Amino acid sequence: MASNGSDDQVLIEENQYVRTLTLNRPRQLNALSHRMISLLLKAFADFKEDPTVKLVILKGKGRAFCAGGDVAAVAHSVTEGHWGLGAAFFRDEFTLNYIMATYRKPQVSILTGIVMGGGAGVSIHGKFRVVTENSVFAMPETALGLFPDIGASYFLSRLPGFFGEYVGLTGVRLDGAEMLACGLATHFVSSAKLPLLEEALMKVDTTDPSVISAIIDRFSQKVHVKAKSAYNRLDIIDRCFSKRTIEDIKSAIELEAVKGAEEWISAAIQSLNKASPFSLKLYLRSIREGRLQGIDQCLIREFRMVCHVLKSEVSRDFFEVSGNKSLASTGCRAILVDKDKNPKWEPSKLELITDEMVDRYFTSVDDEGWVDLNLTSIQRNSKL
Repeated sequence: MASNGSDDQVLIEENQYVRTLTLNRPRQLNALSHRMISLLLKAFADFKEDPTVKLVILKGKGRAFCAGGDVAAVAHSVTEGHWGLGAAFFRDEFTLNYIMATYRKPQVSILTGIVMGGGAGVSIHGKFRVVTENSVFAMPETALGLFPDIGASYFLSRLPGFFGEYVGLTGVRLDGAEMLACGLATHFVSSAKLPLLEEALMKVDTTDPSVISAIIDRFSQKVHVKAKSAYNRLDIIDRCFSKRTIEDIKSAIELEAVKGAEEWISAAIQSLNKASPFSLKLYLRSIREGRLQGIDQCLIREFRMVCHVLKSEVSRDFFEVSGNKSLASTGCRAILVDKDKNPKWEPSKLELITDEMVDRYFTSVDDEGWVDLNLTSIQRNSKL
């Protein structure tokens, strides 16, 4: 392992034409710190310019691939300083997401264990996503006073039917088989075979995706989703989550509960009732716009949205402000910091949220020195 920075939060292994990046914060479930994002940005930039690098493998150390961005640290940095500190984190994170989405060299992400939030951002945009029987995927942001970002409005909107609305609004956990079935994963490989897969990938000397896919195919297997999986009820999901508003979606899913008390329906209703009302409104509009946009447009828009969240202009669900003292966000405090799981959302009800309040989060940020996420230079270089 070659050291990459004094704290070794990302380890790099060089093997002929292959570079393996290992997220190395196992005690924090490899949650992405700003330092890790910076190291990954540098690594992908270096690999792009190195003609000997043909393949990039990304994995996590320990029992998680990556449990998301370290939003608790972001919340702390903002409360101790300025909202722009949080914006800098997301600017670099979204830039990394775009680089991965447009990278000319194939990326194989080995998604063992937990894959949530920002962990999806550094993997789902890549060419190959390998899951196992231990993989667990979720986008839990609406329970934190945030919204599924990292380009989620792009890749979740492209799942079958309105499954992406269901996944993002409820924060439901998907296993490896469900990830493969809906397209979040490209291959399912038993965890027992992962060492053999990695050994085979180390011999790659080409950037040809078909060759790499064929190698992974040798170790992959067909799997079926569990009988009680919500993915088997796409007809109900499409009927409910295709509705125009959150209020209509909740009414539709509650009506389905009256018809028959399936476990996943009850869980979905409970999740919707516990989530931040404002976050639900934000994400529904975000994914609806994302369905008609490219990855660059989605990330630029999501960066605007997250900056408004950090500024707490309409909703204070990510940051409560009392007088001159900023406190930890309700979502972060309740779920990640104090862990009492009792967030106090404001606005507290869907009916208190107007279209104009939501509209504001999709506009440019009116703050001195703020600029949109700029992906122009990356777009230009990716065409070279």
